[in-house]
Amino acid sequence: MKKYKIGLYEKAMRSTLSWKEMLECTKDCGYDYMEISIDASEKRISRVYMSEQERKEIVDAMFETGVPIQSMSVSALTKYAVGDPDPEIRNRGMEIAVKSIEFAAAIGIRTVMIPGYDIYFGESTVETKRYFLENIRIMAEVAEREGVLLGFETMENEFMNTVGKAVHYVDRVNSPYLKIYPDAGNITNAAVLYKHDVCEDLLLGEGRLIALHLKETKPGIFREVPFLTGHVKFERVIKTAWKLGVRRYVTELWDVGQDSWKEDICFANQSMRKLLDAQE
Repeated sequence: MKKYKIGLYEKAMRSTLSWKEMLECTKDCGYDYMEISIDASEKRISRVYMSEQERKEIVDAMFETGVPIQSMSVSALTKYAVGDPDPEIRNRGMEIAVKSIEFAAAIGIRTVMIPGYDIYFGESTVETKRYFLENIRIMAEVAEREGVLLGFETMENEFMNTVGKAVHYVDRVNSPYLKIYPDAGNITNAAVLYKHDVCEDLLLGEGRLIALHLKETKPGIFREVPFLTGHVKFERVIKTAWKLGVRRYVTELWDVGQDSWKEDICFANQSMRKLLDAQE
């Protein structure tokens, strides 16, 4: 029996691949499952409105390849923030969030990751925080009904860039279906910014962590940093997460147009599996 599972973030692969081709690539590179993205593009948002036949095609692809899709990132809630003071933006975000949870339940996704933003394109205020909390409570109720876990992703701005800050909102909502899905790179950058220890921050999430994003970063740089070229202490972070009961990990990287995109995916898998296999 495997001690853990490691997933691949969809955006590491070429966007032109079909569902079956993405799942085959996930398997070829040594991963156990795939994490999909509902980002702010209308193409990916449209997934949550798929017909039953379209959803069946995804499920069929999973059965044919033997690779499941088990988690989802709803990064569309950056553009359509659920704490935005504009009711049109806020309501659009909530529609996407609710539809995403229902879509996840329909095709067997277990975890839906919600970005920890009250608002991204605008100023965080008492009002935006209030809207955020109200709408997260609604999302949690939908998740409870559908049996899908929600996890706050720790992000790059000050609203929720640490596990400790995410704990505050998890405790306020107090739902068994709302937990934390930290990003190792983002919390590392926050640790540098605030001059604290990243593993001490992780420890604050004890009993509330459902998975961990393994992403490389550099101080002030949050995306597209090749694995093992930044400052994330993956060995320490994984060891701490493991002691806290985390057994699901996803490598987060992006296809940036290089011919070596698949080799980069395989390298991420191999380097992180080496660390995970050492855990006992």
